[in-house]
Amino acid sequence: MGLRSALKRASRLDGYSRDASEAADLQDDVEASGATPIDCCDCGKIVKACGVIRSVAVRPVAGVPAVEADIYDGSGHVRVVWLGRRHIGGIEVGRSLSISGRLTADREQPTVFNPRYELRPRGLR
Repeated sequence: MGLRSALKRASRLDGYSRDASEAADLQDDVEASGATPIDCCDCGKIVKACGVIRSVAVRPVAGVPAVEADIYDGSGHVRVVWLGRRHIGGIEVGRSLSISGRLTADREQPTVFNPRYELRPRGLR
């Protein structure tokens, strides 16, 4: 039994919010997958992160279409941008995925451009 599992149970007993419980669940998944928590990732380095897609949008970046997603892992958020794409099958709100790529601080927000990604099975976080 991990520390995060104990914290998750304690948070339920103490009446903490559902968000705290979800964050603990997501952090358990990060630990189990061997990924790095987003809040511990360093800019300029290749990172492996996993989490849940909180938002997806299509926005042009420098005149090029781009799919942009916000990934949350219980510790923080990272913006993921796929340049030259208008749609990516499976990239949808609520879907779990793992990403790897170089972390930058575009507009002072942690961002990974054109990461490798793996969709995780539905029903898993």
